[in-house]
Amino acid sequence: MADSHLLGPVEIRELASELDVTPTKKLGQNFVHDPNTVRRIVAAAELSPDDVVVEVGPGLGSLTLGLVDTVSHVVALEIDPRLAGRLAQTVGQRAPEFADRLTVLNTDALQVARADVAAADAVPTALVANLPYNVSVPVLLHLLAEFPSIRRVLVMVQKEVADRLAATPGSKIYGVPSVKAAFYGEVSRAGTIGKNVFWPAPNIESGLVRIDVDPHRDRGLREHVFPLVDAAFSQRRKTLRSTLSSVYGSPAAAEEALRASGIEPGLRGEALGVDDFIRLGEMRRSVADD
Repeated sequence: MADSHLLGPVEIRELASELDVTPTKKLGQNFVHDPNTVRRIVAAAELSPDDVVVEVGPGLGSLTLGLVDTVSHVVALEIDPRLAGRLAQTVGQRAPEFADRLTVLNTDALQVARADVAAADAVPTALVANLPYNVSVPVLLHLLAEFPSIRRVLVMVQKEVADRLAATPGSKIYGVPSVKAAFYGEVSRAGTIGKNVFWPAPNIESGLVRIDVDPHRDRGLREHVFPLVDAAFSQRRKTLRSTLSSVYGSPAAAEEALRASGIEPGLRGEALGVDDFIRLGEMRRSVADD
């Protein structure tokens, strides 16, 4: 990655001034202006030259410039039309030899569909992004559901959200995001990022989360597993026999399903790992198919 490609604090402010862009909390905008952080994110993603990366919220292009000379293609999803309209020009000026590796879609990442990216003749294999903090988990889960071709995820989110995503059963912060992320693959923390690498500096630290997606996971189970996860954590102090009654129709039916899956009905949701929820989901599907 050539240092001359990357944006520093001066270039970030010049671009923002040119576009009359003031970062907004509504869009979760905090622009990375530290080249070392960009290098760190790209390195942590362990990308290959054949990868096709989806980037969410590229903003002024800091991370985009770090990605285009590392992978075969970058599909950048940017909701702000001013930023989306300038990104290709920025890459063309600072890394002209890689300009044809970029596709910019002016769209909401929560609404993007497989067909939108397929139109760009791209099949994403990785998601690498500084996710907008106000919608980071919904965006992450939507893209994992929408693009089963993704095999690697490396995202920057609020540190507290990173901790929650990578939490393990039994911890106080283990919950719905932890299980749903783990449904797709192995989730791990990949580091902490300080406040001062951003403009404007947020009030909180950030965390890097990596997901090594399991290509063998049966995605069809999601519709049977995720309602169980939502119900199990809906009232954290109650037992699974009670919380899962909303899914199974009664506490007795929930208990029967739990025991059939080898799970003690008196446990709480936080005691179950993703494999436990998957066993329950497989049973739900087999019953539904009968």
